[in-house]
Amino acid sequence: MDSRKKAVILESEAVSPGDLSWAPVTDLCDTVLYGNTTEAEKWDRIGDAEIVLTNKVVIDEAVFERFPGIRYVGVCATGYNVVDLEAAARRGIPVTNVPAYGTDSVAQHAFGLLLDLASKITMHNASVKAGDWSRVETFCYWKAPIIEISGKTLGIYGFGSIGRTVAKIAESFGMKILVYTAHPEKYTDYANEQLCFTDEETLFRTSDMITLHCPQTEQTTELIRRENIEKMKDGVILINVARGGLVNEQDLIDALKSGKIGGAGLDVIGKEPMRPDHPLLQAPNLLITPHIAWASLEARARLIDIVAANLKGWMDGAPQNVVN
Repeated sequence: MDSRKKAVILESEAVSPGDLSWAPVTDLCDTVLYGNTTEAEKWDRIGDAEIVLTNKVVIDEAVFERFPGIRYVGVCATGYNVVDLEAAARRGIPVTNVPAYGTDSVAQHAFGLLLDLASKITMHNASVKAGDWSRVETFCYWKAPIIEISGKTLGIYGFGSIGRTVAKIAESFGMKILVYTAHPEKYTDYANEQLCFTDEETLFRTSDMITLHCPQTEQTTELIRRENIEKMKDGVILINVARGGLVNEQDLIDALKSGKIGGAGLDVIGKEPMRPDHPLLQAPNLLITPHIAWASLEARARLIDIVAANLKGWMDGAPQNVVN
């Protein structure tokens, strides 16, 4: 461990707004922490740092040219599209990421959205607090049909660690599970009476509820669009805790307004943060959370520990989780 190495954390508050310590990282080297950094601010903040830790701030060819002293880039997230991997590789700069730190948290959030849409919890909580319960003559009421998920078919698009964890939860609720993955042969041990692998078309046509757990690629960008929505059952529930670009937002809004999609839960949108006039805010039967599925206290603590382990591995000559 070389304490003379200089590091900069560009977005420390994206992981810890003060409830967790960055000591596992700052103990390794001389570290400057910034709570948040804009694209404009990064040019003044990287300085002479050899180690750059980023979350959403772009580290591209221009950054590497401007700051030739960079020796290591650590992405404080699983996705690493913010870094120009080829530009880093040409300079012998390893780029690391943090895989699988939030699997349980993201799966929990996906099911939280699904259960809320099925049981209408948020809707009725707001209704009771608005005084509706005190104005009815019967002991109970409901403002929309409540759905029992046992026996329903859940379509899981993508079967990485999060998709597999969602499937495990769904099995415990007695759901039937359809899985689409590009490589079903890798997961044959998961097939059973409740879970089977299928093609994309069958998943869209036969699922009562669909949850997305795939990366955004050329093939999956705007996967949820009009032509695929039309294949779905009337009243289908859609959950997206993966990437906002998987969904054509206007097509989703139209389907929610028509009732083709009976409800949707989103933790991500195409461009974040959300602008105040975003049309999704006016869509019916839609739950939106601000990209927090990953952000449990436990998951964020794991993330910091893995960021530190990645950095120490590089400093010790044994890098891990290198993506380039």
